[in-house]
Amino acid sequence: MSEFVNPFDAASFTSGTATIPPPAYDPSVNVTIFYRHYKPSSSSSVRPILLLHGHPQTHVIWSTVAPALAQTGKWEVVVPDNRGNGSSSAPEGKSEEGYSRYSKREMARDMVVLMESLGHKEFWVVAHDRGARIAHRLALDWPERVRKMVLLDIAPTLDMYETTDVRFASAYWHWFFLLQPSLPEAFIGANPQAYLDALVTRFPRTNPSTASSSTQAVDLWRTTWYLENLARPESAHAMCEDYRASSPHNGIDLTLDRKDRQEGRKVKCPVKVLWGNHGVIQLMYGGGLELWKKCCEEVDGEGLDCGHYIPEEAPGRVVEVVHEFFA
Repeated sequence: MSEFVNPFDAASFTSGTATIPPPAYDPSVNVTIFYRHYKPSSSSSVRPILLLHGHPQTHVIWSTVAPALAQTGKWEVVVPDNRGNGSSSAPEGKSEEGYSRYSKREMARDMVVLMESLGHKEFWVVAHDRGARIAHRLALDWPERVRKMVLLDIAPTLDMYETTDVRFASAYWHWFFLLQPSLPEAFIGANPQAYLDALVTRFPRTNPSTASSSTQAVDLWRTTWYLENLARPESAHAMCEDYRASSPHNGIDLTLDRKDRQEGRKVKCPVKVLWGNHGVIQLMYGGGLELWKKCCEEVDGEGLDCGHYIPEEAPGRVVEVVHEFFA
């Protein structure tokens, strides 16, 4: 059996870090964002694209999509670890009125600074799960930066919390677990494998038995990264802080979302939403398209024959949508 090669390395991605200047109201925080980067040798007609991962993943969830985009020679591909995850820094949580180190506003600012460091004032975005919540805030706070974006298998955070029922609380139990003080860090640290299994396996997935041996090897490699991420105490704490920032109990993310709704602010760039027809977003929200119409000036969407983890389960269709929608 041949030795496994990191798909990003095989596709000639480089690695880098971007230092994020601290905000004036939190001058002591130090944040660096790790990213994988592919820049075609020819810069003619090449456009920058940012791929954002969700929970409990890292940048490696894009290890099929990103190389496929790079191979076309049409995209400069940037694939970061979100603040608090993977090889990006995970500062101690800090929350006060109007601010959290893990608000989607701060995590979106990370991405603006990262893309600026690579010379891009404007870019295209594809984002999954929590990464899509970062992308939503990014498009609201910096509308001049995002040309178009694709959001994968989420509904708007505010609507999900405001329509909470037994089905939602059962399917998204971790939303309520992770925002508890101290408790989730202790549980995850005691058995990160159990948390990963409980979180990932609750979502229906396409049948892995039909996958090739090479695909299974990539899946195993990615899962190892996710487990290592959860096993680091600082990363587990950061993940909890991400959810605490969206808490229905005065979380800054929901405060900002409500303010946008009240003032009639919507995402201005064209948006495409994709969801898994075998996932919870389809079951509970019909894919979420109608909810996104309340948040976006121009939005369309489609369901895919897969579950929640679209970048892993339907990478080919994601690449097709990038070329169709971002054309």
